[in-house]
Amino acid sequence: MKAGKPFLILVMAGMISRFSYQMARSPILPRFAQDLGSSPELIGLIVAASTITGIFIKLPAGALSDVLGRRRMLILGAFFFAGPPFLYPLVEGPVSLLVLRFFHGLATAIFSPVAAAYVSDIFQKGRGEKLGWFASANDIGSTLGPAVGGFILFSTASYPVTYLVAGGLGLLPLLIVLCLPAEERSQASATTNPRRWAEFKAGIREVLTNRPVIIASALEAAMYVGYGAFLGFFPLYAKRIGHNDAEIGLIMGGQLATTMMGKPAGGWLSDRIGRKPMILLGLFLCALSLPLIVRGQSFSTLLALSSFFGFGVAIVTPSTTALVADLAKAGRMGSAMGVFGTIWDSGEAAGPILAGFLISSLSYSNAFLIISILMAAAAATFAITVRDPLVTASGQTQEKSSSR
Repeated sequence: MKAGKPFLILVMAGMISRFSYQMARSPILPRFAQDLGSSPELIGLIVAASTITGIFIKLPAGALSDVLGRRRMLILGAFFFAGPPFLYPLVEGPVSLLVLRFFHGLATAIFSPVAAAYVSDIFQKGRGEKLGWFASANDIGSTLGPAVGGFILFSTASYPVTYLVAGGLGLLPLLIVLCLPAEERSQASATTNPRRWAEFKAGIREVLTNRPVIIASALEAAMYVGYGAFLGFFPLYAKRIGHNDAEIGLIMGGQLATTMMGKPAGGWLSDRIGRKPMILLGLFLCALSLPLIVRGQSFSTLLALSSFFGFGVAIVTPSTTALVADLAKAGRMGSAMGVFGTIWDSGEAAGPILAGFLISSLSYSNAFLIISILMAAAAATFAITVRDPLVTASGQTQEKSSSR
């Protein structure tokens, strides 16, 4: 099976699904929750709810894709992009919104680790670059989502209209994923149910005991603590200092645009100079820019700082994803990506929850500064404890060459 066709299908499905999903999430969701009477703490939980779903679902979803096949699990994930957006207009209170956000989170919880495993399977050479392009395509949708969603809300002043548009877009990925070529019988693990269950458990066990995979995943989670805090509370901060919904959407879209443009280059560089230096550089940029964002006032300043933060994310994410793929054992790619996604989502879910409590007791600036310090501490731990497999492999190659 040629790699080009399924990769193109995954790129298109990922881009459109993220468009729909992000439109339903930012910057509309915090405003919707606030208008329903939610406290800052509850807003943080509502924003994090879909990510919390990923904490519990990504690992089994990835492991199941090793056993049942990638295509089958991708179709299931696409189903949850298609349905939940149409339920938002029926929400009448914070509790029902919270429940719906948990349900909507099944979309990315299933789709994301399986799609990443699929791309990693079909590209061993230049894996970081291809993962960067795939992530960049997702970010095109994520960039359009907040910008278009903010504009629709600004133009119509209607949450139902905005969510119905998101629902219409969410139907398309399901149709696209159905075009994926059928997997070979061996890839779909055509075995008895007891054997499948044994393979499922073995995959989870092996990956959970892989220390470098866990540490690399934890670093991504640390970065996403900051990203989750930004996503959950920057719209409220910007609204408080006088920016309208369209401006807020453009500022947040600027961060996503920078991330989108930088990820292929970040992945390409990680293929050539190593995963570790790129990861550390990106996390440093994120930790530097995050506390400055909630000190800015003007539209241009906030757009610049948001974009700078996005550049750091662009460097970290394809490098950590490729690092986890490099470290995964044969036949365990889905499980590895599931663990990676689970830990990643733990950080992203913790971000708005932690920020909500810190903002309530301290301030925006102090809350974001504390989160930035946590990110820097995670980078220092990673620098000390994890070796770069690409650098190690390069060194071994050189040693073998010199001994001939």
